[in-house]
Amino acid sequence: MTSDPRFRVPLVLLVAVLVHTAVTSRVTVLGARPDVLLLVPIAAGLAGGRSRGAALGFAAGLAADVFLTSPMALSALVYSLVGYAVGLIQGGLLALSPLFTVLTALGASAAGVLLYALAAGVLGQALVVGRLPVVVLVVALVNALLGPPALRAMRWAMGSARLGRWQPSIQP
Repeated sequence: MTSDPRFRVPLVLLVAVLVHTAVTSRVTVLGARPDVLLLVPIAAGLAGGRSRGAALGFAAGLAADVFLTSPMALSALVYSLVGYAVGLIQGGLLALSPLFTVLTALGASAAGVLLYALAAGVLGQALVVGRLPVVVLVVALVNALLGPPALRAMRWAMGSARLGRWQPSIQP
């Protein structure tokens, strides 16, 4: 039962929601809070490709929207796009190095925060532009640090064949 991805993926998502609401929502760095739920579609895109990244991005985004005052499904839209984009990047790679995971989590998190701010601005939400660079920095750095363990958890959840340690691939 627990070896089935249909049970493990929701379990990983539930753990991410619990960490987001019980731990990181209480942590403030330079006046900004980390967003570990944004890491779910990033890890899913890396572990399972664009469709899984988008699907889990939608689920994680809906979970995030429950705790926000922004328009419902805004996070779901942004997280889906981030997961899809990360899955596209991952699609041509045979092996992911730990450095690639960190850099992807850093860049995709920064892009996700900026995309969220842009979408919220288009929908008429008040933006604090002066704080946006700090929010981008905090979310990107925290997610970069948590990227490798999040990817391992997502690979376990999805039953990915690439659970082992990274091995450099030699391509002709």
